[in-house]
Amino acid sequence: MLKDPFLNESFQPDLMWFVGVFDVYDREETLGAELEVYDPNDPGDRVELIKKYSLDLSYLSYRHKYLLVECLANKLNDQSYEFENLFDIDEEFTASWPRGEWYELDSPRGFFQDIYTLAQVEWKDDLHKASLEDQSTW
Repeated sequence: MLKDPFLNESFQPDLMWFVGVFDVYDREETLGAELEVYDPNDPGDRVELIKKYSLDLSYLSYRHKYLLVECLANKLNDQSYEFENLFDIDEEFTASWPRGEWYELDSPRGFFQDIYTLAQVEWKDDLHKASLEDQSTW
C-alpha cells in the first residue's frame, strides 16, 4: 500500500495537492507576499506558479506523482467535474488564497489543464518510471 508522505495511512490522490500549496492562511506576510505578484489568470504567471509551486512536490515519490496525474486526467475527462469547487473556501476552515483573483478564476478547469500539461513535461521521467510498474503492488 502506498502511504501518505505525512500520515501513516493509505495515500489518496486528491487535486488539492496541486492547489493547497497556495493557501496563505497565517502566512500572508511570507508566502502571501511572495504570491501576491502573480495573477493566476495570466497565462505566463500561471505557468510560473504551476512550475514553482504546484509541481514542486519533492516530498512525493514518483508513484505518488503518477497517481496524482492519473487522478487529474480522470477529472479532466469528466466534463461535469466542477474544478471551481476546489477554490471554494468554507468559512469554517482556516484557509485563504493570496489575492481576490484566486477566489474567482476565469477558468479553474483551464488552470488544472495547464497543471496536467506541465506535469507531463516536468515529471516525465517519474511518470514513465511508474507506468512501467504494476500499480497493484504499491
